[in-house]
Amino acid sequence: MTKHFVGDTAILTGRSLRHITRSMDTIITTAVTPIAMMLLFVYVFGGAISTGMDNYVNYLLPGILLITIASGTAYTSYRLFMDMKSGIFERFHSMPITRSSVLWAHVLTSLVANMTSLVVVVLAAVLMGFRSGAGVLTWLAVVGVLVLFTLALTWLAVIAGLSAKTVDGAGAFAYPLIFLPFISSAFVPTETMPRAVRAFAENQPATSIVNAIRDLFAQRPVGTDIWIALAWCVGILIVAYMWAMVTYRRRIS
Repeated sequence: MTKHFVGDTAILTGRSLRHITRSMDTIITTAVTPIAMMLLFVYVFGGAISTGMDNYVNYLLPGILLITIASGTAYTSYRLFMDMKSGIFERFHSMPITRSSVLWAHVLTSLVANMTSLVVVVLAAVLMGFRSGAGVLTWLAVVGVLVLFTLALTWLAVIAGLSAKTVDGAGAFAYPLIFLPFISSAFVPTETMPRAVRAFAENQPATSIVNAIRDLFAQRPVGTDIWIALAWCVGILIVAYMWAMVTYRRRIS
């Protein structure tokens, strides 16, 4: 069973990746908006924002990475919705393949596409002055957090793609996720916010994830932020995965 699942998922993932390589504009679009935001905040607003760090792009980058992932998962929801509407799922189900491999192919494709977009954004940040003395293990820790975050949001995207009634609805789920880092420590310290806003900002997923990544880049002790960030990512991932599988079974039954 496991052998069939891995083989089926690999074949279907290859199919999805070929679609992306034929339409690279999705990856480019996902990276362009965050890069434009970095340019705006660093060169227009950065001089007026006090963060306690000499280089604002160093402070800003972790939040931009989360926005990049949230933007990218919208395309996963869209691609899944279009597959559902085209009838390709019914054709897949008429074949002797593991049914869950259809969803996993979209998830793994999202992971590859988002990691590619993140590399582009980080390279742009380096050109803008981002620097980190973090070692290989620290970078691997950052990548691990971003992978978990991507998987968590991608499974949320799967739910949206399976449940949406229109193309616009399939992608609209990502808007609140893109907006979430703006009410966090991603752009300004939470201490500068009004009390009610600060209470929300300090107790939502984006802040702990941003703080953990920022501390890793700066080679500072991460404290409890890394564990809170991992708990949020794993918790969302588990709930989203279970919900997506239930939704999927209802759609194909």
